[in-house]
Amino acid sequence: MKRFLTLVFAGFAAASASAAPVALDASKLRLASANAIVLDAGDGQPVYAKAADEVTPIASLTKLMTAMVVLDANLPGDETLAIDLDDFDYLKGSRSRLHMGATLTRDEMLRLALMASENRAAHALARNFPGGTQAFVAAMNAKAAALGMTRTRYEDPTGLSPRNVSTASDLARLVRAAADYPLIRDYSTTPAHYVEVQPTGQTLGFNNSNALVRSGAWDIQLQKTGYIREAGRCVVMLATIASRPVVIVLLDSIGKLARLGDAERVRYWLETGEALPAPAMKQAVAKSAPKAGKTRKTPATKVAGTKPPRA
Repeated sequence: MKRFLTLVFAGFAAASASAAPVALDASKLRLASANAIVLDAGDGQPVYAKAADEVTPIASLTKLMTAMVVLDANLPGDETLAIDLDDFDYLKGSRSRLHMGATLTRDEMLRLALMASENRAAHALARNFPGGTQAFVAAMNAKAAALGMTRTRYEDPTGLSPRNVSTASDLARLVRAAADYPLIRDYSTTPAHYVEVQPTGQTLGFNNSNALVRSGAWDIQLQKTGYIREAGRCVVMLATIASRPVVIVLLDSIGKLARLGDAERVRYWLETGEALPAPAMKQAVAKSAPKAGKTRKTPATKVAGTKPPRA
């Protein structure tokens, strides 16, 4: 059993022992996501699966593996890295406020890659790996193989390539492995953060790409969102629901709020064993997602350019 999950279970053992288990009927959980899995994070046993072994693009969910490879290399977190032209997205044309020549420490690049799904930060981490980006991607695939992710393949460190593919089942393995890294848990669940970019000294604010983290209504220990057209909207989470840690993987959701709605459906089902009524689901999603064109008032939103990313 992994160290982090063991500690989480210990904290809830007393409460769980006295609570009657909820009977879970998978037919009552109807999800919009094309691929999904929900499993008990302690024993790794699924309690719900939908096309969980189907191979599909995974977009920025890739960055969880990127983070693990960076941390496994034990490179100096305080080393300064600079954004280079090679870090620009020439495939999808995604935007970034980390301009050419902007410098941050490796730790700050990692935090932005995980919490705000910053593509240039993720690529800069890979480019500054011993042997460069090609060696980094090879290490990603080697790590996936070591974790038993047999249907996973990485071709870039950001997830912008639709040839980064996996399955819901493989990604559940990834989430459980990533939970063993305290920095990944911390950085991926940072609601908002601001950095001072050198050499300009400009302060930039970033919000978490996951509205459920920003809302504060969930107990989330680890998460990552993802979006490219080929992958749809995706999210993976390790969260405590009904006094137990649960891994949730939702892939290929159509529509901006579909993955949030599915997450709320999963939580309600785990807590009650019933389907979430439509009015309750709409209310829960509305509370989690800020209105279009606005951001929640967090410390980072007081500086320029803090609109939540579209990952």
